[in-house]
Amino acid sequence: MSVNFEAKKVVVQEITEKIKAAKSVVLVDYNKLSVAEVSALRNKCKQANCEYKVYKNTLVRKALNDLGYKDFDADLNGPTAVTFGADETAAAKVMVAAAKDYDGKITVKSAFVDNAYVDKAGVKALASMPSREELVAKMLGSMQAPLSNFVGVLNNLVAGVVRVLHAVAEQKN
Repeated sequence: MSVNFEAKKVVVQEITEKIKAAKSVVLVDYNKLSVAEVSALRNKCKQANCEYKVYKNTLVRKALNDLGYKDFDADLNGPTAVTFGADETAAAKVMVAAAKDYDGKITVKSAFVDNAYVDKAGVKALASMPSREELVAKMLGSMQAPLSNFVGVLNNLVAGVVRVLHAVAEQKN
């Protein structure tokens, strides 16, 4: 076997491991971006706990096919960058925002979320969803509200009793 073939096998294995480890994978067309814009986009991805990489389409296709996903074959044509996200929405949010920020220089193709193919419209819907942490915070806040209201009522009851006792003590003096 040639050295080149072995190197490609290593890259396919790397892509496969990254796909397995990521909660979401977003494919984008980055053809019109300058080097400075790509560097800025990589930094935005790092801040969002994502990884932006450019691989050969054939190697990404091979990795996805090895995992049993053939829906991406049509999207893996032309210049394609892959964004691996640590949660279900982060990569989609960064790429959809980048598509808006760079005025069409970057185009979202599709995504791989929850072991399923997600089309362009689905990626935009994912980008508009709150992250898991935001949802948990909202849920905890809504669960905490009745408890804090109950504590407030009890506090007012106790304060009322104290005021009445104080008034009675003032009258007796």
